[in-house]
Order: sequence, then C-alpha cells, then structure tokens
Amino acid sequence: MIYLDNSATTKPNAEVVQSFQQVTERFFANPSSIHQFGGEAEHLLVKARKQAAEILNVSQSEIVFTAGGTEGNNIAIKGIALEHQNRGKHIITTEIEHPSVFNACESLKKLGFDITYLPVDGNGAISLQELKKAIRKDTILISIMHVNNETGAIQPVEEIGEIAKKYPKLFFHVDDVQGLGKVPLNLKNSGIDLCTFSGHKIHGLKGTGILYVDHRTTLYPLFHGGEQEQGIRSGTENLAGAVSMVKALRLIKELEKTQADRLFQLKEYLRNEIELMEGIEINTPAQAAPHILNISVPGVKPEVIIHMLGEDEIFISTKSACSSKQKDESKILAACGFSKDRTTSALRISLSYDNTKVEIDQFLRALKTAIMKFNKVME
Repeated sequence: MIYLDNSATTKPNAEVVQSFQQVTERFFANPSSIHQFGGEAEHLLVKARKQAAEILNVSQSEIVFTAGGTEGNNIAIKGIALEHQNRGKHIITTEIEHPSVFNACESLKKLGFDITYLPVDGNGAISLQELKKAIRKDTILISIMHVNNETGAIQPVEEIGEIAKKYPKLFFHVDDVQGLGKVPLNLKNSGIDLCTFSGHKIHGLKGTGILYVDHRTTLYPLFHGGEQEQGIRSGTENLAGAVSMVKALRLIKELEKTQADRLFQLKEYLRNEIELMEGIEINTPAQAAPHILNISVPGVKPEVIIHMLGEDEIFISTKSACSSKQKDESKILAACGFSKDRTTSALRISLSYDNTKVEIDQFLRALKTAIMKFNKVME
C-alpha cells in the first residue's frame, strides 16, 4: 500500500499506540478522584501537560487538551465570541478556512455576529493591507489558518500576529492543524492568543488534540460540568489520549528537526515530475508547506482517478476529507481564482515523513496509466 492522504489522517505511530494502551490499562482512574489511584492519574496528566508546554515553549496553564481540531477551533472561535460579545461582534477570517472554522463563523451570524471573509490571491494568501483595512473598533477576533489543508498555502501568521499586537482588545486564533510538525511556528510573544492542534494529523490518535490558550485570554466554555481543563473543557479527562497526544507531538517535532529537508525535497521531486506530464495543472504555490501538492486534471473526474489508483492500493484524495464526498467544486481553489475545469478536477497528494522516493515513482507511473486509460475510454 502507498498512502498519500496524510492531510486527511496519518497512520498512528506504534509508540503512540503503545502509550495509549499502557495508560488505559494501568492508569484508568479518574484524575479528579481524591483517592491515591486518582492521584496517580492526575500526576500523569500534570506531567503530560508540562511536557506539552515544554515542547511548544509555552506555560503549562496555557495547554488545554481537546478531542481534536474541530473541537479546538469551535472552542476558540465561539468561546471568544460569546465571552467578549459586549465588546463587539465583528470577526475576521478568510475564504479558504477549514469547515470547522468557516461553519463555526457562519453559525455565529445567527447570533448577530458580523463576519468578514478576506479574499486570497492566486497563491492562496491574504493581503496584510486588506486585513488592516478590515479591522474595526468592534473587531474581537481574527481567525486565520497557518497552512491550508487543500493547497498547502502558508499564511503570514507571524506578520498577522504583529498586527494583532497593536489591537489589545482583539484576539488572534490560528488553526495550525496542518502546519504542526512541518512548518515551524513560534507561539511565545507571537501575538497569537489561541492555536489549534490535532493528534491524528501527526501520527497520533483520532480524538486527541491541544488548544493553546494564552494566559491573558478568557473564553466562554462550550461545555459546562466539572470545570476540568481550567474550566474551558469540562468532562472527565481523556488521560490516555492526552499522554498519546504529547508522545505524538514529541515524535513529530523530532522529525521536523531531522527530516524536514528530505520531505521538502521529496515533494519538489513529485512536483517537478508532474510538471513534465501533459494535461495536469499544479494548483499549489511554489512556496508552500512541504507535504501537500494539489493538482488538477481538467476533463477527468477526480473520483475516477482516485478509484483507479485505489485498485493498485495507492491512496490520494480530492478536497478536504471533511468535504470530499460533496460532488461540487473546491471552494478553496475557486477562491484562488482558478477556472471551473480546475476547481472541479482537483486531486490532493499529501505526504508524511514515512513516504519514500520509490513510492512516489510508483505513484507517478500509476497516475500516468490511470489518465491514459480514462482518455482511451472517452475516445
């Protein structure tokens, strides 16, 4: 099997799975229980939080364990909106956000919030000047992703953070689900108040994640209960999930230090080879994340190519896994200004540190064959 759909999810690392199993079996007590067994579980949770904080270079109190990216994005966006609506009801985001951000913002419209969706250029990047113009007196939140999940386009979040610092009454949230472990991002003193991470995108487990919440940031909790996770996310803690998330975080950060250049070179090799193939357009900008390449084969239905490759146990995808079963065009590519024949025929190849050049060569041969077979059938 050749797996090239790592932006949808990744294969869990064996060490991560082992850590989850060990904690589940040995430390199954409720960390909130006051007996000694519960105390051992609580101690392990504190240790996991400390380790996560050290890896991300933030304070322990700024780490909130979540169930993943969608939950983290909703807690951040709705939590700010509901907590600070007396200050204003204006939110700024972009036209190319993940559905968990875009739909969260759309839902707030029903509560009277005004959402500004910033456009992007052909490279999928926003204009900092347009962002500055969009900020109003009643703006309480800017929510902009770091790395786009479909094209790999990188937003200038460091520069946005510097802009946000000039407006102490607004908050800046970053969805870094696709950037974690591939595109470095500093949180400390960055102007970023909230940042979302997901475990299953970094060879961790589904249902695990972290939301970074700057210590000066207050949120209205979406869950009310036992006040776990500093009252931001009530509910009995998923101790095994938290420990496995931190394990995955440590491992992906080590790979980022040692393997990032190799991953980038692998994607560049893939890109260069595809550029030589007739009938294929590349949608990912030249300066993008090292693991995502988005292409279009105009005139060819993407699901046909995907199923043909799947017969050879080669797996890629179309759009975001959260919207890939919708048979319309990619709204991300449409926002970038691409023509209809490209927005409706897009394919996403997403790599991991596990992929090899041998696999890429095999994929390229299979892709050529699939396109040739399709063209013959259509003649």
